[in-house]
Amino acid sequence: MTVPLDLDANATEPLRPAARTALLAALEGGGNPSSIHGGGRTARRAVEAARRAVATRFGVAPGDVVFTSGGTEANAVALHGLGAGRRILVGATEHPAVQAAAPGAEILPVLADGTLDLAALEAALAAGGPALVCVMAANNETGVLHPLGEVAALCRAHGALLHVDAVQAAGRMAMDLAGWGAASVALSGHKLGGAPGAGALILAPGLHLPALIAGGGQERGRRGGTEPLPAIAALGGALEESYDAPRIAALREAIEVGLRALDAGIIIAGQAAPRLPNTTLAVLPGVPAETQVIALDLAGVRVSAGAACSSGKVTASPVLRAMGFGAEAGHGIRVSLPWNAPEEAPQRFLAAYAAMLDRIRRR
Repeated sequence: MTVPLDLDANATEPLRPAARTALLAALEGGGNPSSIHGGGRTARRAVEAARRAVATRFGVAPGDVVFTSGGTEANAVALHGLGAGRRILVGATEHPAVQAAAPGAEILPVLADGTLDLAALEAALAAGGPALVCVMAANNETGVLHPLGEVAALCRAHGALLHVDAVQAAGRMAMDLAGWGAASVALSGHKLGGAPGAGALILAPGLHLPALIAGGGQERGRRGGTEPLPAIAALGGALEESYDAPRIAALREAIEVGLRALDAGIIIAGQAAPRLPNTTLAVLPGVPAETQVIALDLAGVRVSAGAACSSGKVTASPVLRAMGFGAEAGHGIRVSLPWNAPEEAPQRFLAAYAAMLDRIRRR
């Protein structure tokens, strides 16, 4: 039986070898990091080792790293803590986790290539009043990278705070946290090749946010609840490994060249903008995304119809709508290559896609 080809890494990356090793060691070792006996001290050392791994990878102090249950919680903590008493400005293509944490936020438009409209941001900031700007480093559906250097400069010029959702970007591209000058940056372990259940919020030096989840004083009083040791250890382990961006980008390019050869009407959303090396959002006008996802799944190829956080629902993509797509907003599939994508991934994907196109054309 042929092993399915999983091209849905933006939903979750396969577990990295070092993450697996750290995860199993933590599971076997057990212990509560808050206990003061030997087992607890061992567990605490594992948590702090993971904290140092995050700090080292992203050039921050260990004390500025707060572990959470994942990216959604990290974003929520930042928005609730930093947004108090401020206007909240949120990009139109931000992840639902950010938009849901900021009801009533002012929505900033994006350009046709999916990047944030800097002129609109500047006008919104010039309108006055303390502001919190929320911009993702890389879009989860298109892979489009926002111009965070320019966004950060505008925030500094107008005295605004900046929160960056780096869930998709972390581990796949260089991140200039110092250059961004962000008040907070959100990460997720399983998007890095760790295990689900742990994420992190990186805070600006000296910044202390009120706990969204109160508890026994864990995480220096910034996040209550017993730390999920195995998932945190796996997060630290995943960060020990490198990401071969040139190899992954070459596979993605082969997929996109092949798609255009199969059907000149296929649109690669955000193609004109800088993107993550692993992500393609391909729009096939006239063919619903759900039809494409099911057909490819039956052929042993796993892709998605946008964000994986919609409880299994397939609807028109808000990201594509924000980029100016009309009816075609419901006709896009996301192909996201994992860190361990095989060299034959483009060939297998394109063969399945070609077979799907052939069936559609014969109807």
